[in-house]
Amino acid sequence: MTELTCTPDWVKHAIFYQIFPDRFAKSEHLEKPTNIEPWDAPPTRMGFKGGDLLGVYEHLDYLQDLGVNAIYFNPIFMSAASHRYHTYDYYHVDPLLGGNKVFFQLLDEAHRRGMRIVLDGVFNHASRGFYQFNHILENGDKSPYLDWFWVYGFPMNAYQGKPNYSCWWNLPALPQFNTDNPQVRQFLFEVARHWIEQGVDGWRLDVPFEIKDESFWRQFRAATKLPNEEAYLVGEIPSEAQDWLQGDMFDGVMNYQFTAACVGFFGTGYRDEAMIAGMMGLPEVPVLSAWDFLQRAKVLLELYPRQNVLAQLNLMDSHDMPRFLSMVSENVDAFRLATLFQMTYPGAPCIYYGNEIGMSGGRDPENRVPFPWDESQWNQDLRKAVQTYTHIRLEHPVLRTGEFVPLYGEGRNIAFLRHLGKDRVVVAMNAGGNPWELNVPVGDYLPNGTVMEDLLSTDGAVVEEGHLRKRTLQPWQGAIFKLQH
Repeated sequence: MTELTCTPDWVKHAIFYQIFPDRFAKSEHLEKPTNIEPWDAPPTRMGFKGGDLLGVYEHLDYLQDLGVNAIYFNPIFMSAASHRYHTYDYYHVDPLLGGNKVFFQLLDEAHRRGMRIVLDGVFNHASRGFYQFNHILENGDKSPYLDWFWVYGFPMNAYQGKPNYSCWWNLPALPQFNTDNPQVRQFLFEVARHWIEQGVDGWRLDVPFEIKDESFWRQFRAATKLPNEEAYLVGEIPSEAQDWLQGDMFDGVMNYQFTAACVGFFGTGYRDEAMIAGMMGLPEVPVLSAWDFLQRAKVLLELYPRQNVLAQLNLMDSHDMPRFLSMVSENVDAFRLATLFQMTYPGAPCIYYGNEIGMSGGRDPENRVPFPWDESQWNQDLRKAVQTYTHIRLEHPVLRTGEFVPLYGEGRNIAFLRHLGKDRVVVAMNAGGNPWELNVPVGDYLPNGTVMEDLLSTDGAVVEEGHLRKRTLQPWQGAIFKLQH
């Protein structure tokens, strides 16, 4: 396996935290323009809250305490939108976020702490303010940059009327690059390579399926991996992604198939169908029985080469969909157990900012509410649970790179094995309303008489007649059983 087909080793041991920069933290030490929405006021689609990268820098202790060792940032480059998917300048961090100076301050400190930084790469489309597109707006068909975009007529309808140039989802603010143009490719590849050379640890690639030429992403991978073969490339592919994960394009994808499975099982009985409908463009999010859920979880590990399986970005939700809590009608127990599964499953877990304290919210802009730093607004029990799960994952390699074996799935109860070398861990969860007397078949993996301790409580379990027994899981309780030493 060559260095280009290998996936970064560090990702297999990462716990990501997704930050929407305008909404996570606002530093008092960074001056802003005056027309900023109050932090505590409901967000609007167009409004800016003033979150910045210095605020993230000032809260790195919080993230490390939570167990986070990698950050995925939504776009940070200059843009005329609070979400910053309207890129204006790919070489400069938005001054509202603190500019390049603050970004490198954050990057250096993150690296000093052993944390990684992955940026959002928006390479399918730019903005009306992007220099080469603006040049066309000013000069029409005389612009030397005319073939950087697909323009169908003049004058250009960039602000009124139906756009007469190719743009993402027919949004005139998002003109699409002509990636058939070698100069456009060279520009985008140089941007990607530049930030890796500056120390960034990888790219999350926005709507890569919109670029219909697979050679683009093969060339992108080669250009990006050249300065750092350990750079992480993760694509936003909501569907199954076999074609993208063959070692020549991406290391992993945003695993929305994992998200759908978790909603399908843990959300049973609490699903808010209006919230779930159309989730990330998926045709449906089926209700899954216990055993069907485990089988789906196993299939997701068999779709791709193992290197890529361990580099999947396993998320419960994101900035592009309702938060998990809203999809399950605010059932905190369902979210907590889903997070326990996320932290004990192969692939890199990703926490969307604020989920750990019980933030909920529907579609944009409700799913992008500013993080409340007033701790009286936090669900402290939930945060403590998430913190416990993350640290157990970090302490036990078997939970990161061990094999996954479904053991039991009936009613609302599931159990599965993780094994790595001589290490054996059995994870059990009761996602229902009745106590569960454990009777999990483990005879193929654990001998009779084996005593196992629960990393989540003081109660253990014992293997008798090939089954894990002598333990009752109460409703919405989970256990992580490990061999007692």
